[in-house]
Amino acid sequence: MAAPERTDDGRWIIVDGRRWRAEDPTLDADAAARLRSHLGRARSAVRNAGDEAAREAARDRVQLAKEGLGERGDLWWELTLDERSGRAADRLAALDDLAPPPAR
Repeated sequence: MAAPERTDDGRWIIVDGRRWRAEDPTLDADAAARLRSHLGRARSAVRNAGDEAAREAARDRVQLAKEGLGERGDLWWELTLDERSGRAADRLAALDDLAPPPAR
């Protein structure tokens, strides 16, 4: 799959003519991969939720993962590197508590 088109400043991606905030490019590769894993599992949980409470809990996990990736919340380009990495670590810890990653 080809990488999506980016704006010249790298802050946005273009998908089907719509502009979406890009993932923070300075995130540690391991942390970003773990956040994307949480995001995928949370999206699946939204789809498969049996009731509204489960759906809302899964949506909260989507929100946390997207904030950790820099796609939601404060604009990553307006934060310091320490603030950005701290936000990713905080969100990742919260996600690990809510939905521990599968055992390897």
